[in-house]
Amino acid sequence: MKTVNLKKLLIDKSLIIVLLLMIVGMIIIEPSFLQWRVLTDILTQSAVKMICALGLMFPLLLGGTDLSGGRQVGLAAVLVASMSQMMDYSNRFWPNLPYLPIIVPILITLAVVAVIGAANGFMIAKLKMLPFIATYGMSTIVYGINCLYFSKEPNNSQPIGGIRDDLKFLSSYKLFGQISLLVVIAIAAIIIVWFVLNKTVFGKNIYIVGGSPEAAKVSGINVHKIIIAVFIIESCLVGLAGIMEVARTGGANSSYGNAYEFDAISSCVVGGVSLSGGVGKVSGAVIGVIIFTIISYGLAFIGVNANWQLIIKGLIICIAVALDMRKNA
Repeated sequence: MKTVNLKKLLIDKSLIIVLLLMIVGMIIIEPSFLQWRVLTDILTQSAVKMICALGLMFPLLLGGTDLSGGRQVGLAAVLVASMSQMMDYSNRFWPNLPYLPIIVPILITLAVVAVIGAANGFMIAKLKMLPFIATYGMSTIVYGINCLYFSKEPNNSQPIGGIRDDLKFLSSYKLFGQISLLVVIAIAAIIIVWFVLNKTVFGKNIYIVGGSPEAAKVSGINVHKIIIAVFIIESCLVGLAGIMEVARTGGANSSYGNAYEFDAISSCVVGGVSLSGGVGKVSGAVIGVIIFTIISYGLAFIGVNANWQLIIKGLIICIAVALDMRKNA
């Protein structure tokens, strides 16, 4: 019996084991990869991706997805950046906009993406649209809206710069002089999401709905409300990721967030979140993000061609999905 369990464990965790071996190989090739500066860089680069993965985990637990997640990141980035420029910046997006406390642009941005999430949830819950189709359509709509907003006078599609220090503070401030505040925000989000999914009735209902919507209905769970709430939460998280991206880069343009949803979904699947719904842990999503970031950072660190990095990343995604299908067949 123990042999069977060990075999199952090796199959279930085979991709993570392979990725860990790749990391060990990179350390052997380039020992300087194993240093504190590299670790802090990896954690900082993981922060925004972590928030995205936590967000996308919610619809995945329902057995769905959100292909508009990346475009929502981009819209959030452009929105918050356009309202958070320095008053004396020469190329202001809104020349006559008065000074706003930084919390105001953040809350406006989160409110906008929350509406998008509610629309996604409504199409899926009430109109019975497949998540893939509904969110793909929304992705196109959101990107179109973002491009129209970004190209308005007097900006004319110019990258948005001159971001105020009170927003960039999220990235520039280093806890203990080493760890970016972005990492702290990501850790806080991990704790909150874990609590919601594991210690609340709402979180447990998400797993029930994802495992069997019909059984959930019989149990008296309002499936429609759960679905809509899940997509609102997910949109708020990816919106937060867009805000954090502006803080990290000090600017924004309409291409921000492109394909972020695929990276997030891949990280979740690698970490054991099932595409079939009802199965997955926050710790798995976290591990998936960290591993992907280490692989990407490590391959660049040891000088692997960027095109080969894309091929390796694609292979990892295909293998992860194949293993998920095998486990849930």
